[in-house]
Amino acid sequence: MTSDAQGPEELGSEDQPFHFTDKRKVTPEGQPKEAAPQGAGSAGDDAETDPLAGLDFEPTGEAGDDAALLAAQSEAAAHLDALQRERASFTNYRNRSLRDQEAARVKGVEDVLAALLPVLDDIDRARQHGELDGPFVAISEKLDASLAKFGIERYGVVGEEFDPNVHEALMHQVDPEATSATVNMVIEPGYRIGEKVVRAARVSVVGPE
Repeated sequence: MTSDAQGPEELGSEDQPFHFTDKRKVTPEGQPKEAAPQGAGSAGDDAETDPLAGLDFEPTGEAGDDAALLAAQSEAAAHLDALQRERASFTNYRNRSLRDQEAARVKGVEDVLAALLPVLDDIDRARQHGELDGPFVAISEKLDASLAKFGIERYGVVGEEFDPNVHEALMHQVDPEATSATVNMVIEPGYRIGEKVVRAARVSVVGPE
């Protein structure tokens, strides 16, 4: 008699051994099995279920030092930028103040010169006519030296080329032999402070037709 029943050794293959799973709801003694509580598991199961479990997101060690260094560098850069802006603002304010002071000084000198022009013209006329002699010569020289200390310059001499920017022609004479307009007489000298003309020299001009 031939038996069709196959034993465990015959059911399993050489590559895949046979595994037995007990799915009975009762024990061999006839007692019901206790079901494992739901949600219960080992720490290993929790780690496998939640891949983020056990991770520490707070930087420690070298990572923490790098973060603190970057924060300190950012704060230092902000303070440096604020300091540079403040310094640039102060520099602009100082330069503007210096310009304003210089403009006020020049304006004050200009006002004093404008008030002295009639006196200076009288002294110059007396000098031209030879009426300035004795102690008045020394006084006029001291006055010229005092004006020069404040940057005041008297200009206008016979023979210089006529320049409408600094000369005012009160009279004009024609000379066929002249090649350009020149000053042949200074009626009132001009005065300037630096490059600023306070009063143009009033002259007589001779030139071609």
